[in-house]
Amino acid sequence: MKVSIKLLICWLILLNTAQATSFSGSNTTDNGTIKGKTVDSKTREPLPFVNIVVVGTSVGTTSDATGAFILKNVKPGYVKLGASSVGYKSYTSADIFVTNEKTPFIEIALEPTAADLKEVVISGPQFIKREESPVSLQTIGIREIERNPGGNRDISRVIQSLPGVASSPSFRNDIVIRGGSPSENKFYLDGMEVPIINHFQTQGSTGGPVGIINVDLVREVDFYSGAFPVNKGNTLSSIMEFKLLEGNQEKTGFRGTIGSSDLGFTIDGPITSKTNYIVSVRRSYLQFLFEALKLPFLPTYTDLQFKVRHKINEKNEIIFLGIGAYDQFKLNKDVNDDVEDAEQLEYNNYLLGNIPTNNQWNYSTGAIYKHYAKNSFTNFVLSRSTLNNSSEKFRNNNENVAADQIFDYESEETENKFRVENNFSKGTMKILSGFSLEYADYSVKGFDNINTSVGPIKRSYNSNLNVFKYGLFASVSKPVFKNRLALSLGVRTDATDYSAQMNNPVQQLSPRFSASWSFDEKWSWNFNTGRYYQLPSYSILGFSDASGNLINKANKVKYIYNDQLVTGIQFLPDASSKITLEGFYKQYKNYPYSLTDSISLANLGSDFGVVGNESVNSSSKGRAYGIELLLQRRSATGIYGIMAYTFVRSEFTGDNVTYIPSAWDNKHLLTLTAGKEFGKNWEIGIKWRYVAGRPYTPYDVAATALKTNWDVRGQGILDYTLLNTERLAAFHQLDLRIDKKWFLDKWSINLYLDIQNVYAFKAENQKIINVRTDASGNFITDPADPSRYLIYYIKDESGTVLPSIGVIIDF
Repeated sequence: MKVSIKLLICWLILLNTAQATSFSGSNTTDNGTIKGKTVDSKTREPLPFVNIVVVGTSVGTTSDATGAFILKNVKPGYVKLGASSVGYKSYTSADIFVTNEKTPFIEIALEPTAADLKEVVISGPQFIKREESPVSLQTIGIREIERNPGGNRDISRVIQSLPGVASSPSFRNDIVIRGGSPSENKFYLDGMEVPIINHFQTQGSTGGPVGIINVDLVREVDFYSGAFPVNKGNTLSSIMEFKLLEGNQEKTGFRGTIGSSDLGFTIDGPITSKTNYIVSVRRSYLQFLFEALKLPFLPTYTDLQFKVRHKINEKNEIIFLGIGAYDQFKLNKDVNDDVEDAEQLEYNNYLLGNIPTNNQWNYSTGAIYKHYAKNSFTNFVLSRSTLNNSSEKFRNNNENVAADQIFDYESEETENKFRVENNFSKGTMKILSGFSLEYADYSVKGFDNINTSVGPIKRSYNSNLNVFKYGLFASVSKPVFKNRLALSLGVRTDATDYSAQMNNPVQQLSPRFSASWSFDEKWSWNFNTGRYYQLPSYSILGFSDASGNLINKANKVKYIYNDQLVTGIQFLPDASSKITLEGFYKQYKNYPYSLTDSISLANLGSDFGVVGNESVNSSSKGRAYGIELLLQRRSATGIYGIMAYTFVRSEFTGDNVTYIPSAWDNKHLLTLTAGKEFGKNWEIGIKWRYVAGRPYTPYDVAATALKTNWDVRGQGILDYTLLNTERLAAFHQLDLRIDKKWFLDKWSINLYLDIQNVYAFKAENQKIINVRTDASGNFITDPADPSRYLIYYIKDESGTVLPSIGVIIDF
């Protein structure tokens, strides 16, 4: 509470300082300018005499004979542009940030239409529905990302406001979509796949505590929770496509940010008349914050991101992309200094005794070449990604005593990818086709001591894996019945030379079909069904014994797949509002099943470390089903909001055919997000989340208490014969954000106060099992059984008021 009060006082001081600065020689007139160009989306030829307006205002203009346009006297802040021309579909842009000192450039690509136009509508719909993905697709603008309460400008947290997305009270960014595990998601930057989007990411999964992608480079995000397009494979639960900003083509601009966990700096501008760039770097100060909060671990991270776009001519362009991070995770061995609370001391000592040190670095870099022809355009995507992950742990943290080392892990995985996509259109018919090639290296070495219900096991591994993968895909889409019915049919196949079970592309044939019927301009029925495949993680494929023999290759692991069916209705009350109701069903097959713990790996992925580094087979099955309700209103009159409710069940088979609730079986998810824009650039937003309790597995107390087990790792052993038979209590949380912006002549300021968990709700976590110690710190033997220690539980709760101050400066 003292920290919260100090931060509030600090925010008020900063607010007063910024307010005083804005009064000294500032210019508050609407001097914003937007420049751009209008082109045909197919031919890339300039479009003259296109009507362009700032949506919701009277500011407008018309493109000249070369397609160029200039909008002046635009009010600073986030705006959208609307565009229209006879023979083309009306268009509404993504959010554009306008200031007095910067001139953003936007290229408007209008899509030809054969439909008869009764009247020219200047702006198009704000909610886009695609023929291949008429359901389960949400587009999130940068404005929604920036102002999301509790989102910390992190897209993994922002999507928690959407239907089907589960969240947790912890500080992790695990992406759990429609009852699927966090390992079932894929991510793309401008079409280039990026395997890692979180710092300290769990290897074999996708979650972590802080996002790597700096939203200062993001224009908007397409979030698919189903109905995946054929050109993006190897996923079972979701796809996030990040569309990045272009660098300023006229002059160099700067942005500095101070967030809740890091400092950032972004620079963009022209290199030549045809080339621009944008680059950002961030450095965390979490280690200082965690040390001040008396936490037993000290994370530090640095990340870098860049984009360079070169326009060769009107028909050809090339984009260079890169993103990378370096993460360090150390222990705070001084955490108990001046701590007198006995429970806190016990909790800290337990974490210090179990949390490993960890170093992790990763990068993804590549190039995207685009060629436009008369009725088609082709993308060539070449990329390389690497993750290096190492961790170790010593008993009593005695790093200088080799005999006390509990485990030592070091691995590296590298992917080299090439993908070609051709988009052809003729009239209203669209055909997408292409192929992908990939060569991957994976290596791992080290050893581990693990506890099981049958006793401790020491594993040693040393393997090098090289795999070649390829994919083929095609889809065709066309509206019929005077554009009232939109149909899409696609197929994809993937294969790898890893094993005979995976080398036949016919075995991984992935068909999909979508349909959308428009009753009128407001009401529509939408449908999708398909089969989707995902390759098990490299930690599964490359798991070996000490001699390098691939154990899971001998176990004949297969591609995981699920069959999905999604259907629903959509109602658009007006151009800024949307209501959808969707039902979904997912049937999983070939899920990896742990031969050590006798559980489906679908239950794992929400903790630090590695998922899949063990012996498995492909015998587990699963199912997830539910309904989703979304009510959304985008800011048209200064008021915006989202109400998202999901009922979801997630179940997987254990050591028999019986379906057991998975770790993601939340049942009920409810999120309410709302905000109001006030005069003088003030804005207030709130987000309230309710998440019903997740299942969990109780401890095997008898096995945990055995001295032969506890002395190895000092951790509780779960009783997997009672897998997910217990359930935590529900948690709920209120987040608040207040923004104030100033737009001056040469620079602009955004000062915000973000408070997470406003009413300090304490979320229940599974209790920690521990061993009693005497005054000297020695383990106490159970007087009733000399082979066991005396066991007790430590209460584990999460939830505190977490205020943070942020400053964003553009100049």
